[in-house]
Amino acid sequence: MIKALIFDFDGLIVDTETPAYHAFCKIYKEYGKELPLEMYARCVGTSFEFFNPYTYLAELLEQAGDAERIRKQVDVCYRELLKDVQPRPGVVSYLQEAKRLGLRVCIASSSYYNWIEPYLDKFSLHDYFEFFNTADLVKKVKPDPELYQLSLQKLEIRPEEAVSFEDSLNGFIAAKQAGVRTVIVPNEMTTTFSFEGYDLKIPDMEAMPLNELIERLEKQNRVGELE
Repeated sequence: MIKALIFDFDGLIVDTETPAYHAFCKIYKEYGKELPLEMYARCVGTSFEFFNPYTYLAELLEQAGDAERIRKQVDVCYRELLKDVQPRPGVVSYLQEAKRLGLRVCIASSSYYNWIEPYLDKFSLHDYFEFFNTADLVKKVKPDPELYQLSLQKLEIRPEEAVSFEDSLNGFIAAKQAGVRTVIVPNEMTTTFSFEGYDLKIPDMEAMPLNELIERLEKQNRVGELE
């Protein structure tokens, strides 16, 4: 029986990821370079440990010491693109329905809390979540399963009693490694990513009511147990 929902944040609740990629692409273009999506995908939903687009551009330009200057340029562009960002379609409805159904809800994000808090405040989302498990609280972020393991521990539930919502490959891998069923909700940027082995995939949270989604997952689980 599903007892809890675990939400990613960036790209899932608020699509901060697509504007980030667009900001990098704009700055790369100004320097006469390109940033392939398949390369940038390595750092989506995780940290820059796996791929650092700032130092990569500096290396392409053979100006390794300019990574900080590039970071500042990207940051200016990124913040401009974020001005009009809103929660993704259906997110608030899902959170409201989860509360009505008595489901426990938390966030498992590779970002730091001081990044997501302003958005939680801006869109009045704080009260929907019981816990905020972020990069501040773990040694390793996604695709490592530690954020999900911490979430399960705090929720005091088994992996099969939770459902995760992810938009990125790194988040998906983390959830699956923790044994948590995963619903993929890709954003504009991650919609072309090759997700394999997910439990359900929807274009956004307006595409299927939460109660119907849960019923479908529960049915899949019952069929799996019979096989």
